[in-house]
Amino acid sequence: MIGGQRLIKRTHYVYCAQRWAAILALVVVAFAALRLWPQPPLSVYAPSSTAVLAADSALLRLTLAQDEQYRLWVPLENISPTLVEAVKLQEDRWFYWHPGVNPPALLRGAWETYSGGNKQGGSTLTMQLARLMYGLSTRTPTGKLRQIGHALWLEARYSKHDMLEAYLNLAPYGGNIQGVGAASLIYFGKTPDRLTLPETLTLAVIPQRPNHADPRPARNRLFARWQQHHAVSASEQRLMTLPLPLRSIGQLPFTAPHFAEQVLWQSEAYRHELQTTLQPRLQALLERQISQYIAQNGARGLRNATAMLVDTRNQAVVAMVGSADYRNTEIDGQVNGVLAKRSPGSTLKPFIYGLAFDQGVIHPQSILKDAPTAFGPFQPENFDGRFVGPISAHDALIHSRNIPAVHVASKLKQPSLYDFLKTAGVSRLRSEQHYGLALVLGGGEVTMEELATLYTMLANQGTLRPLRYLADDPAGDSIQLLSPEASYMTLNVLSDNPRPDSVAMARGNRWNIAWKTGTSWGFRDAWSVGVVGPYVLAVWIGNFDGSSNPAFIGIEAAAPLFFRIADALPITLPQDRDPLRLPPRKLKKIPVCSASGDLPNAWCPQTTDTWFIPGKSPIRVSNLHRPVVVDNRTGRAACPPYDPAATHTEIAEFWSSDMMRLFREAGMPRRAPPTAGCAGAGIASDEADVPHITSPLLNVAYTLRLSRPQETIALQATVGADARTLYWFSDKAYLGSQPANSGGIAWKPDSAGWHSLTVADDKGRSASRDVRVEVVP
Repeated sequence: MIGGQRLIKRTHYVYCAQRWAAILALVVVAFAALRLWPQPPLSVYAPSSTAVLAADSALLRLTLAQDEQYRLWVPLENISPTLVEAVKLQEDRWFYWHPGVNPPALLRGAWETYSGGNKQGGSTLTMQLARLMYGLSTRTPTGKLRQIGHALWLEARYSKHDMLEAYLNLAPYGGNIQGVGAASLIYFGKTPDRLTLPETLTLAVIPQRPNHADPRPARNRLFARWQQHHAVSASEQRLMTLPLPLRSIGQLPFTAPHFAEQVLWQSEAYRHELQTTLQPRLQALLERQISQYIAQNGARGLRNATAMLVDTRNQAVVAMVGSADYRNTEIDGQVNGVLAKRSPGSTLKPFIYGLAFDQGVIHPQSILKDAPTAFGPFQPENFDGRFVGPISAHDALIHSRNIPAVHVASKLKQPSLYDFLKTAGVSRLRSEQHYGLALVLGGGEVTMEELATLYTMLANQGTLRPLRYLADDPAGDSIQLLSPEASYMTLNVLSDNPRPDSVAMARGNRWNIAWKTGTSWGFRDAWSVGVVGPYVLAVWIGNFDGSSNPAFIGIEAAAPLFFRIADALPITLPQDRDPLRLPPRKLKKIPVCSASGDLPNAWCPQTTDTWFIPGKSPIRVSNLHRPVVVDNRTGRAACPPYDPAATHTEIAEFWSSDMMRLFREAGMPRRAPPTAGCAGAGIASDEADVPHITSPLLNVAYTLRLSRPQETIALQATVGADARTLYWFSDKAYLGSQPANSGGIAWKPDSAGWHSLTVADDKGRSASRDVRVEVVP
């Protein structure tokens, strides 16, 4: 009987043990399933602020989260281990050992609280996290039980790592500040991985009394406990004796406001932290120089300016000022002028010449014509209203002559300037027909960002890459817009552009500067843009409302500010070096005839060196200087056979008729070559002496209005220096004659349709061109 009872009891115990083992196994399996089942990250339970940081991690801007809290979610790995240890020592030393609830601590806290002693909490970090996440009221036993339940539920689903990270990011730090990420930036101006020991201990004690005015007593008590568990160096001991003021929310940095807002706006995905490329020293330099310059020139109506500085070595935007004063409503200071579309004036001219170098239209010493010229209906003028006559491409770009630039642009094939800008990513361009050649002189609009990108391309051997605002921005796809040879030639010309002042800095204190100015039509925009050592600097002066000011001239308004900044850069950055830009190996330097820009013939008296791209640059032997056998008695070209005793040989310049006229109008008349006394006189001829019709233009339809009977079409042509008279014909009908060096004649067609024009000189040389005429009411 007794044995049977014992057997029954043993069987019961085994059954109970098996049942509890099964229950325990189910619990273990359930917990394992919960852990293995994908859970949303704890960071989704609270919206985060965004911290915009400079390249050196200095705070530029801290935004409010969507719930109006300053809360910056920081991964546990980016929080100082010292701070993590201090928080555990202060709040929950057994965090890694309990299942979310610490019963002894709870009992001790309840006894102290309800027995009339000091109020004391017994909540673990997990319980505090549950209260913060679910907004629990834990002042009553019911609330405390709910807190325990939520804590156990969190422990079942998340790792200790995740819960500790969540607590550190949600802990209260006074007012609307939550988490160590926001607290360390607001109170100490640094990220939570760079805190000192006093700062660390301060952040560890604040959550217990987040709105207490002075955390020092609690910090000192924690420090005493800290020393029991950790070694403290002498320097840390000294730091603990020093005052440690806490900054307020009102002292949050508001640095580079336009830059920070642009980065926040352009950021494609929401991020807790944006590490930018901005260099605080360079940002301060731009802001200081602009502020001083505007203050000094306010009497001239200079009230607003923008500037941008780009590191050409990595396309990083290292400084940017969107307006002269962000808080000045009178100038619309909150508008970011760097992104505003403005007329670039002449700042696009370097790219016209770069394209022309690449397409073999010109080389730097090619001679261009700066004279009144009509390009169909477009008749550009120079900024100063004058014309200088023949000028080299080098000097035409430096002195920003409009007529030569438009002429060069009209000779471009593929790509044209318009195609070039489209490929470069210039946005919101209208059709090419809308601009025509006016695009050369700023007829289109670009942003400062786009302009700086183009000049950065020049500095990078013609390779275009997007600008970078964030440290982790990829380099981006590259586009070869210009050849390295053309880019070098263009920068080489711009580096010869003289300063607008007489300042001469010591060679060791300055960088090479290749720069260009621009002035928009109507004096609305003044620009100065260029490559300064390893940087590209862009400066704009104007008004955001587009109002004009006669003082808004690039060389007078923008260039002085440009050079103030450019001169300060090597002083501010003594560790940076002016990069040595060597000519590409394919580029050659050759002598050309100074007067014509062509390869010197045997009679050219003076040569000039120029850069030359083999296989691209225009190559022809100069025919400007030619020998002439002159009759000693008459001074005219002698007729063969030549009598050595009665003749001598002279070297004459054979300028075309239009060039002779330009020299005369520019106040630099040239001596005409001796005239021929007979056919076959001793003058060397050249194919270039054949007349060349310059108006009407090829492939242009001319429209005449019946309502304006005075409208005519100009007939103009250039001819060799030995010609004296030109004769014009339309469909074999004689129209009239003109002196070879005059401005041409006016033609009034008698009907619409196609007409065949012919011009002939008095030497029997001729040229023809078909032109289409349309007649409208």
